[in-house]
Amino acid sequence: MKHNIRFIRLENPGPEVLEAFNRWENDPFIISLSRPVRDDRELNAKCTLTLDNLAKRLINQTIYLIYEKDRLIGEMNYQADSGPLLKKEPGSAWISIVIGEEDCRNRGIGYIAMQYLEEHLKSEDIKRIELGVFEFNIRAINLYKKLGYKEIGRIDNFTCRQGKMFQEIRMEKYI
Repeated sequence: MKHNIRFIRLENPGPEVLEAFNRWENDPFIISLSRPVRDDRELNAKCTLTLDNLAKRLINQTIYLIYEKDRLIGEMNYQADSGPLLKKEPGSAWISIVIGEEDCRNRGIGYIAMQYLEEHLKSEDIKRIELGVFEFNIRAINLYKKLGYKEIGRIDNFTCRQGKMFQEIRMEKYI
């Protein structure tokens, strides 16, 4: 399947980006895969980002917007030598990726985005990438394994889904 995917570094967030981020930040499906929650109440809690909030994120992380043709469909970000790294090894980046638009998931776009991010991080002298994935997110785990990521640890009782607690799996890759 051919994709027309492009990546643009976020520098000056505008209304289109803000609207998409707010939609994704409040989507229970995305929340359940991207950040730990303790219960359904937290899963369904609404938040509203402002342009100022989004600009403040750019202080500590680099964000790339993912476009298919001219449509904003997701974002990926990284923090170099900071963030929730399990291994505090210099030259490491903590990464995150969200394919926000439901019709764009499970189409190989995450694979393309990860390859792009890895190449970019190499050019930034990053030697190691670390990420976290919830144990029930089998699709993501399989993607990361396919890309060469290895499990380096687990954190018990990290997030709740459908009334049950799950582990976060930490994975790394040297690039």
